[in-house]
Amino acid sequence: MQSRITALSSILAAAFPAFAAALAEPPGISPELRPAGEQPAFVLKAAGVQIYNCKASADGYEHKWAFVAPDATLSEDGAIVGHHGAGPVWESTVDRSGIKGATKQKQDAGAGNIAWLQLAATANGTPGRFADVTSVLRVATRGGVEPASGCDAGHVGQEARVPYTADYYFYKRS
Repeated sequence: MQSRITALSSILAAAFPAFAAALAEPPGISPELRPAGEQPAFVLKAAGVQIYNCKASADGYEHKWAFVAPDATLSEDGAIVGHHGAGPVWESTVDRSGIKGATKQKQDAGAGNIAWLQLAATANGTPGRFADVTSVLRVATRGGVEPASGCDAGHVGQEARVPYTADYYFYKRS
């Protein structure tokens, strides 16, 4: 049933562009975070972790958590439809289409929350849902910041997996 609804939505969006533009932009984004000349096409919820590794500075005297990668499932209407991982990449588990992102803009998300981001997107060449995505917004983040402590000489190489959630808005050219 879900695939029929998705197919019908795609047909309606192609036949009636106003239907495709019905998705509202995320609330609270700054003008700098808004992709110019693009419209939100769909939104997916992410739940997972931000992975950090304890590293020593070049001189070995300072230690800090370094970001490694996200690892999250992407869901829509409660069903898992994709994965978000290192790259960063987003890939559909339905049709294997995907994109790779590059950060363009950041917006503070408040204490304890990873920043909201605007990322330029490059498709992986596989036809499908992500094929025409040009930008991604990561918003409504909860958690995911590096640990405040625990990285010292005795913990170099240790991994920290910090839970986070976010909404990812996928944009296409207008």
